[in-house]
Order: sequence, then C-alpha cells, then structure tokens
Amino acid sequence: MQNAMFVAAVEAGGGVVSPLSKDTRGLVWLSEKRADELTQILGDFPGIEWVQLPWAGVDGFRDIFAAIDHDTAPVFTSAKGSYAEPVAEHALALTLALQRELPSKSREAVWQKDRTGLSLYGNHVVIVGAGGITTELIRLLAPFRVTTTVVRRSRQPLPGATHTVTANDLHAVLPTGDVLILAAAATPETHHMIGGTELALLPRHAVLVNIARGSLLDHDALIVSLRAEALWGAALDVTEPEPLPTDHPLWQLPRCVITSHSADTPLMTAHLLGARIERNVRAFLAGASFVGIVDTRAGY
Repeated sequence: MQNAMFVAAVEAGGGVVSPLSKDTRGLVWLSEKRADELTQILGDFPGIEWVQLPWAGVDGFRDIFAAIDHDTAPVFTSAKGSYAEPVAEHALALTLALQRELPSKSREAVWQKDRTGLSLYGNHVVIVGAGGITTELIRLLAPFRVTTTVVRRSRQPLPGATHTVTANDLHAVLPTGDVLILAAAATPETHHMIGGTELALLPRHAVLVNIARGSLLDHDALIVSLRAEALWGAALDVTEPEPLPTDHPLWQLPRCVITSHSADTPLMTAHLLGARIERNVRAFLAGASFVGIVDTRAGY
C-alpha cells in the first residue's frame, strides 16, 4: 500500500516507486504486521537488496530474521533513533505524572487530606537500554540535576550518562534507583528482565516506567508489588499482551498508568519516518552507509 508522504520521501531521495518486479532492489515496508507476507515477497523477488521497516522495534519480524541466511539476505533497516524525541518526552511525562500522583489524585473526586508527592530533582534515574531514546531522555533530564545510570550490554560509556554498567550490575544499582525506565529492545535476553526480584530491590518510593516493550517486565510480579505498595507507582505505555484485556488487574490499580502504546503516534512519527526513508534511499543509491541497520542475528 502506497502512502503519498512516503512516496515523496523515496522520490526526494532519488528513488522511483514502482510495482514489485524482478528489477526491484529496495522495499519500504509500512506495516508492523503481515510478516508472513513480507517473507513471501522476499522469496518471490530475490533481487531485493534492502528493506526499510517502519518502527524502531523489530520484534514483530523476529521469525523472518530467524529463518533467513544472514550472509545473503537483504540489509534491513529500521526507524530506530527516529522516534527518540516523542518517546523520551512520553517517558519524562509519565515519570513526572507518577511522582506528582496526577493519575490517582485526578481519579478521586475528593479534596486530598494530605499534600503528598515526589520531586524529580536530584533523583537517581536508572535507564535500561542505550539507544536513541535513552540519549534523548538523558538530555531532557539534565535540567533536573539527576544522576543517571544506563544499563546496557557493554560497559562502553554512553555520552551524557553519569554511570554506564552492564546487565550483570542491574541488581547493584536498583536499591538506589528513584526512577527505573525501561528503554531496551525486546530480545530473548531481555524477556522479563524486571521481575519480582528486581522490583523488590527498588525503594518503596521508586517509580517504574516502561516505554520499550511489554515483554521486558513480568506483569504478574508488578501486580504483586503495586498491591503491596512496595512501589510508588508504575506507568506502562507497552504491555504483555497488547492490547491489554479490559478485565486485566492492572487497569484497576490506582497507582498504575497505562497509555496504550501511544508514546509515538502516527501523527508524531510520519514525518520522522519519511526523513529516515529519504536518507536511506540516498544512501542505497550512493552505496553509502545506511542509518538504523538491524542486526538480524541479534534481532534488533
């Protein structure tokens, strides 16, 4: 299916949009689903050398990556990094909303007896993941004079972060975390990396924000933690499963905020994806380096 904005992006990059044929060399895939159809297309048109995927997260295409010959397959690029600004903005908004108790106070139709709430200034913010969202989030957090610890696969320092550690050090940093933000890719290694053990290590005043993928968090463990008031609150833009069933217990917990995967809406991201498409079309035609290359072996 063609979209005028993205057709214009391809043409601005020097490409030509035409029906699939034996001469097709590049493919812009605009659906986050229908991975089986994409598999069929790649099989039918072996001349495709490059595929642009529509989102930063590519876990919906994991079955394709698992089945391909990594040495001969097309180059896959994603939108990773393109949507960093709106998603980081959402993470900050959710953090402030939780600490200031906006969701629970606004739900209760009564004047609060006690003045309660937390401030973000001077906090220790632990961020899991070291991609573009985290980089932008660190920039947004700077005015609050926070200490940031980034948890990533390697110890290579992330510019702007106060500390950079590996996942092996996660348990060591959680006890001093005022805010825990999940911004990592969904992989087998990150599945339920935050469970009952990790939640119990956080201080009771800590808030948890997930703007990555629902699979990073054990939701059953979160329910137990929130019911026991072992956390100040949790905000989930993503859940497992999605959509979250209407009778799910998390909807009923006053200190849980769920925003239905709206950190990066189409209205926010269309022009950003268009810019990524244009840039990668130019790179493809010039034999230059792509932006947002997917590591198909790692799955992100």
